[in-house]
Amino acid sequence: MPLTVEEYQVAQLYSVAEASKNETGGGEGIEVIKNEPFEDHPLLGDEYSNGQYTYKIYHLKSKVPSFIRLLAPEGALEMHEEAWNAYPYCRTIISNPGYMKENFYITVESLHVEDDGESENNPTYMKKNFTITVETFHLDDKGTMENVHRLSEEKLKEREVVNIDISNDPVRNTDYKAEEDPSKFKSEKTGRGPLQGPEWWKKCEPVMTCYKLVTCEFKWFGLQTRIEKFIMDAQRRLFTNLHRQVFCWIDGWHGMDMTDIRRLEDATKSELDEQRHSGAVRGTKSE
Repeated sequence: MPLTVEEYQVAQLYSVAEASKNETGGGEGIEVIKNEPFEDHPLLGDEYSNGQYTYKIYHLKSKVPSFIRLLAPEGALEMHEEAWNAYPYCRTIISNPGYMKENFYITVESLHVEDDGESENNPTYMKKNFTITVETFHLDDKGTMENVHRLSEEKLKEREVVNIDISNDPVRNTDYKAEEDPSKFKSEKTGRGPLQGPEWWKKCEPVMTCYKLVTCEFKWFGLQTRIEKFIMDAQRRLFTNLHRQVFCWIDGWHGMDMTDIRRLEDATKSELDEQRHSGAVRGTKSE
């Protein structure tokens, strides 16, 4: 990413708010239940304990594969998300209390750190019937760190490294927008971009890398392989599209501070409530 770690905090929150509006309409999308400060909620040991808590419900129908829609009863396509954002650390837990209950969990662990040679991470693997753990580092480097997640030798042998290049990687035709193409976009505010050529990150400043560790477990007889593949494909699609937007929307968020972001989130909540109950289904659809 052609950003600093400090810029990314605002950029990500701005982009999540804007992307939420693009994904909400016609009875589907995102409902924000709570968005408030929290204190004394220990995260990553006791290192982080204060920040912003959000509780959202994702109303999904067209955004999951057709074979899941055929199998899933009413309520099964409603996901609940709780997030404790103590930037630079954030923990997100997604569940499906209406159907799968304790058998479904997605856990996202994110840590944003400077590349000072002291990055630490002790991955936690939840042993439930369904678990995804995503642990994220955002570092001011050019993607050269081999084991930022401090995996054991055993885990390193199992790990598959997937590099995501927000400028050169292909996106689906249904996802592509010329104005969100980093290879074509140039920021008026910062002069950054377009991001062109192989290994463009070696030729631009600032630059940071998002290191993500994704582990997935799913236990549902007859569907494990298909669901795990769908999850991994969906994660890559999400990471690619969102981070293309984070950069190409830079003229929208650059210069904002966290007070501006909270105002935007409040306004977005009201807009999502209105959009969800009117109009047509919007945004990403599964094939």
